[in-house]
Amino acid sequence: MVGAGYWGPNLVRNAVASPRIDLRYVADTDLERAERLASPYAGVRATAILDELLSDPEVEAVAVATPASTHLQVALAALAAGRHVLVEKPLAATYDEGLQLVRAAEAAARVLMCDHTYCYTPAVGKIRELVHAGVLGDIQFLDSVRINLGLVRRDINVLWDLAPHDLSILDFVLPEGCRPLAVAAHGADPIGVGQDCIAYLSLQLPGGAIAHMHVNWLSPTKVRTTMVGGSKRTLVWDDLNPVQRVAVYDRGVDMADPDDIAPEERREAMVSYRSGDMVAPALPEREPLQVALEEFAGSVRENRSPLTDGRAGLRVLDVLEAANRSLMFHGSVVPLRGEGW
Repeated sequence: MVGAGYWGPNLVRNAVASPRIDLRYVADTDLERAERLASPYAGVRATAILDELLSDPEVEAVAVATPASTHLQVALAALAAGRHVLVEKPLAATYDEGLQLVRAAEAAARVLMCDHTYCYTPAVGKIRELVHAGVLGDIQFLDSVRINLGLVRRDINVLWDLAPHDLSILDFVLPEGCRPLAVAAHGADPIGVGQDCIAYLSLQLPGGAIAHMHVNWLSPTKVRTTMVGGSKRTLVWDDLNPVQRVAVYDRGVDMADPDDIAPEERREAMVSYRSGDMVAPALPEREPLQVALEEFAGSVRENRSPLTDGRAGLRVLDVLEAANRSLMFHGSVVPLRGEGW
């Protein structure tokens, strides 16, 4: 494991608890920090030298939890040494760097996984299941809100800080053929810190559908909600409601076939409203990072692509960079590159 900072302790704790993972090293440029993290666990060594870890033939895979600006360097070194790699989100600091990692992993026939931890929550897993099974029908809209009075950062804007969570969820739950085509973003810095503290994204989806995201560091209240509307049902996910995280509503709008309606009645009768039951599916309680690490271990053992592979991370970077360009041009619609989609 490389990186003993903010996310490193979470990875170490879950790796040690997993029966599928045998943690051997904690590496960090700050050796004392690596030693503090490794010392409670028997058999886990601390090092400040990446090559020491990579030269050990018993090390099959590497988890990277370093700053995004170093992901390319560290992950490329691990891939070049023949190791499978798990990278903390975002996959890289830029789209081009992410593309380098994806191509290097494919050329080396090694697993590259992006740690989109939210995708491994029971709630998001259930949303993906329902969407892919067609329970909601054709997707018409997705609306998410991720706001709180949070840590205002000067190195990145609120989009790069908070939106990767919702973009990774969007990528994870949408079925094939319903990927974003373009994005428009609006942001504001009302307190003058030099970075947008509030932002809104609108993503164009095929068939006239739309996804909308609101991220905000300045809200006095914390909100974590996502709504997925389909032609049959609408799903609401409230991540802060432990009693009822996911609810599926059989309520919405039905459109009649105009050929079945007399011409004089069409305008009034085309639209009708449906009001049915609400179902709240039972969800198991598991730590998402534990599930993510088991998915990584399983993909290595079974020689398969993980659910959130390198291309999933690349797609998120595609939207983030397009959103930044849209911000520069005051909300202009920016097409996505589409490579990896």
